[in-house]
Amino acid sequence: VQLVESGGGLVQAGGSLRLSCAASGSTFTINVMGWYRQAPGKQRELVAAFTSGGGNTNYADSVKGRFTISRDNAKNTMYLQMNSLKPEDTAVYYCNARLVAGTVLVYDYWGQGTQVTVSS
Repeated sequence: VQLVESGGGLVQAGGSLRLSCAASGSTFTINVMGWYRQAPGKQRELVAAFTSGGGNTNYADSVKGRFTISRDNAKNTMYLQMNSLKPEDTAVYYCNARLVAGTVLVYDYWGQGTQVTVSS
């Protein structure tokens, strides 16, 4: 599975961006997709994700009410709409896709990342 992110950039605080993640290849092997981010000097963290089976979503507390994860199955594309951006949202954002069987991580795929910079 190949994942290609786009849509990052520089935006002022309070602004919006929409990230896209286009998946290709053996997409039938994945059942969980989400967005992660990594700021300089910090660990990579979950931002938002669809749960296994895609019926529900999880969000980091820091982005609840501001970010929305969505997807277009016909286009094999996932999105992250980011509103009311804050300087602390500055990070490299990564698309992730995985196959989870029960508690076992079978496959784990990552995109190359896209930089989001929020100026104050």
